[in-house]
Order: sequence, then structure tokens, then C-alpha cells
Amino acid sequence: MNLIYNIGLLAGIQPEDVLRVEGAAQGCTGMLENAWISIEDGRITDFGTGSCHPEQSEESLDAQGGMVIPGFCDSHTHLVYAGSRDGEFLDKINGLSYEEIAARGGGILNSADLLGRTSEEELFRQSMVRVQEVMDKGTVALEIKSGYGLCPEGEMKMLRVIDRIKRSIPAAVKSTFLGAHAVGRGYSHEDYVDMVIGLIPEAQKYADFIDVFCDEGFFTPEDTARILEATSLPAKIHANELAVSGGVEVGVQHGALSVDHLERTTEAQMEVLKGTGTMPTMLPGSSFFLGLPYGRAREFVKAGLGVALASDYNPGSSPSGDMRFVMAQGCIKMRLTPIEAFNAVTLNSAYAMGVSDRYGSVTRGKKAALILTEPGWDLTKLAYQYETPFIRKVFF
Repeated sequence: MNLIYNIGLLAGIQPEDVLRVEGAAQGCTGMLENAWISIEDGRITDFGTGSCHPEQSEESLDAQGGMVIPGFCDSHTHLVYAGSRDGEFLDKINGLSYEEIAARGGGILNSADLLGRTSEEELFRQSMVRVQEVMDKGTVALEIKSGYGLCPEGEMKMLRVIDRIKRSIPAAVKSTFLGAHAVGRGYSHEDYVDMVIGLIPEAQKYADFIDVFCDEGFFTPEDTARILEATSLPAKIHANELAVSGGVEVGVQHGALSVDHLERTTEAQMEVLKGTGTMPTMLPGSSFFLGLPYGRAREFVKAGLGVALASDYNPGSSPSGDMRFVMAQGCIKMRLTPIEAFNAVTLNSAYAMGVSDRYGSVTRGKKAALILTEPGWDLTKLAYQYETPFIRKVFF
């Protein structure tokens, strides 16, 4: 295919030098009606208006009035895991909090126990089912974290599986070493931090980023700083899911590409983020599943900041990688406009995993990683009718 023509709406157009949008710009995106887009060697070469194009050929695709948008980019997932934690789902229904489940040895530790009993081949097989699921739903770039190993063998098993996924699929994959997800069984807190630091040289062979769960009951800002100072990997930090943790500040101090969760964030932390290269990333799926507050996306944008949204796909707090549902929650629960939420799940989320030079917008020279919808769709309808099937084809 070298051309898609008869496009009802081509949306998500950005200039070549725009790698993220912030403040008022988050509510803007280029759009063309009755459009075409040309592709060569998997990259966007040009686009314009008009139902016909001089280079139309047998390899061209008639969009039949459908919308074309950049594919979704999911900058925060934990989708490599073993089995399920549906038993904890019942615990939540019966009133136990995330913290109470973790204190009883559940949560992340349960996933680590199961992962330890699962072969690497079986872990890859189970994870690929979820990877295919999110690709079918329009995700063309995703980040995947370790963090359910909680010992050297388990963490490296996860990183090898992520690397194998990266080499097996057409979507872009970024790998993150999240050894500091919880303190593994049999370790003291201090010994576990030392283990994570000692594992960094081996983990760096596979990982693109490093992450720390800097939050109440997990790792402190001081732990986080020690870990980040032991590596040259760029950081992506879990912060402010359970409490105002100091993760925002330590992330910014160490040049983190993103600080993620932000369910509980202060005005002072918004000020810390201004003028930095760190992307505030919110995970509404976790708020939805755990009953946590939603991130203050509306206030962030009003303050001149950009916001990315990601799925947090994981077995305990957000068992879904549907980025269209994430976009809808951005509108319904976080009061973003459809365009603001759309930019949050495409360009800004691509920025939050370092791929917005290639993904996240309709831009000449970028990858032709696109979604073609059925006829009659626009960005508002995409969030409004968030369960109605809309994809005709995903291009990688």
C-alpha cells in the first residue's frame, strides 16, 4: 500500500518539530477533511485534501470515508506477568484496600510468587496474548516494565521476555527495569535496594529505562535517588499513587522522562514540573479499578503543563490495555476535551517513552503507524461511544 485516499477526516497532524504539546496547545491538533495520505517504506511522505491523488494505483486503499488517526501509544504497562489476580478482585469487592492486600502479602508479591513458578516460555506465551489484544485495539507503541520478579532471576527473566516481545511484533516496544517495585520476599528493605543497584549492569543490557515505585509503603525518595544515581538509564518514576510521595521532585531532579500515576498531586509539584522535560503521566484505569482519585489533568493543562495518559495494564490495579477507554476516562472523569485526551494517548504518551520523533502524530517522515476507522467517526465520538467497535484496520 502506498496511498490511503477518500479519508473522511485525517486527524492528529503535527509539524515535524513538535514532540509534545502543553497547556493550550494540548487542545489543538491539525485536521483535514476529504483527505489522502501517502506512504513509502512504512513512513508518511505526504498528505493533503481531495478524493483523488495523482499517484493512485492498485496498491492504494479506499478509506470509504473513515477517519485516519495516529495509533495509540501506551507509555506505562506491566503486561508481562503470569496468571491472574482475580482472587484479589473479590478482596477489593469485600472492602480491602490496595494497601491492606499488600500488607497481607498479596498484590505485587503474589504476582512475583507466580512468576517464579512460571517458565520463561510460558511467560512469553501468556504475555503475547495480551500484546496482541492491545495491538488489535489500536496500540502501535508501548512500554513494558519488569517488576514482578523481585529477585535477580525473576527480573532478568522478565527483561528477556520483554526483549523477545520487542523482536517479535510490528509495534514499537520500550523496556523498563522496575526492580524497585516492592521489596522481594526474604530481603530487608536496605538489602533489597542494594540488590536492585547490583542488578543494574545486567539489566541495562535489555532495558531502555529504569523505574522506581516511589510511594508510601514502598520506596522513599532517598531510595529512588540512590537507584537513579547508579545508572545512566533515563528514568520513569511511579509517584503519588498512594500518597504525595516526593517522587515528582526526585524524578525531576534526575531528569526523568516521565512521572507516572499522580493521583494525589499538589500545586507545588505542578510548579516543580513546569519548564522541565518531564512528562506528567496519569493512569485513569488504575483510578477506575481501585477507586482512587483521578489525576488533576484539567488543572495541569490550565497551569500550562502537558499531560500523557497510559493504561497501567497490570493484573492487580488496571487489568485492561484499551487506550480508547483511557481516552474516554480522560474526558469523562478528568474533564479533558476530546482533543486534549486524544493528544494525551498519542503524541504526549509517545513522548513519555521517547518515541515521539517517530510515533504519535500524522507528520511527514514519521512511521505510518495509523488507525483507519469505519465511516462516520470523529475524535469526539471516539471518546463518547467508547465501547462501540470503530477500527477497520491498524497499520504498523
